[in-house]
Amino acid sequence: MNLFWQIVLFCGAGYLLGSLSFATFIAQRHGVDIFREGSRNPGATNVKRVLGKAAGNTVFILDFLKGSAAVLIPLLLASLEYREMLAILALLAAILGHSFSVFMRFRGGKGVAVTMGGLIVLSPVVVLIGIVVWLVTFFSLRYVSLASILFGLSLPISSYFLVESYWVTGFSLLIAALLIVRHKSNIVRLKKGKENSFFKDGPPPR
Repeated sequence: MNLFWQIVLFCGAGYLLGSLSFATFIAQRHGVDIFREGSRNPGATNVKRVLGKAAGNTVFILDFLKGSAAVLIPLLLASLEYREMLAILALLAAILGHSFSVFMRFRGGKGVAVTMGGLIVLSPVVVLIGIVVWLVTFFSLRYVSLASILFGLSLPISSYFLVESYWVTGFSLLIAALLIVRHKSNIVRLKKGKENSFFKDGPPPR
């Protein structure tokens, strides 16, 4: 199979995987329309706020795994010389599918768990550093949005200093930019001191 059809195949598979909205599926099983509750974002964080820790963690794990699967498929099946490139393109397609799901009228989540799942396969040290950044930020400040933004910003920095391939470093830069854009409304609320937090006395979900 030539390169063009490999791109079509693996990016198509990645996009469809990403488009599976586990947040929506799990919320529906609980009789909840996640687009109408909490922050109205179909992601693990909002599910956790609305339905509790077990449901939120389940969504996170499933989103993480679909990111990993999107990368593993081309790594296992693509032509050897194009595997890394195709894996990154497939992961990007999965993130786009998660954010703009064809099954959800092109709505979706912010793609942090999907990004983590894919990058842990491609560049485990880079993503592990990012996860540490996320955990330290979240448990010290309790803002998921800020933790996610700093996670994204850590990726290209870690990639650069670990001398990752141009593909991984370039992808990391793109992900950092995408996460900032997807969290634009959160950044505005952070500046105003109105962002949702996991403190007991934090502001109510919007």
